[in-house]
Amino acid sequence: QVQLVESGGGLVQAGGSLRLSCAASGRTFSGYAMGWFRQAPGKEREFVATISWSGGYTYYADSVKGRFTISRDNAKNTVYLQMNSLKPEDTAVYYCAVGVGRATQSPYDYPYWGQGTQVTVSS
Repeated sequence: QVQLVESGGGLVQAGGSLRLSCAASGRTFSGYAMGWFRQAPGKEREFVATISWSGGYTYYADSVKGRFTISRDNAKNTVYLQMNSLKPEDTAVYYCAVGVGRATQSPYDYPYWGQGTQVTVSS
């Protein structure tokens, strides 16, 4: 059984930073991309960032480009999201996901999802 456990969420003031972690277990994820998505109240889930298996390819939503950094440690089956210069509009539940191959923006390419971690940015 695949398990993805996110951590690192919380309450932070605008301009602050948080680092999210997502540990995967239950199977080998060799060759698989990993991604972060988020969902704000009343809005659809949206893509945030993705990273290839090797870490050599990353892609970000325009809204977070230059502020967020995705990285991974394959030895630990863990993906990270460093979030800097946070804004109130970044407030959402953040989900990590494991993809089936290439790193893409589509949530349909990610069959495994975590339970989410709340990030709240106060103004």
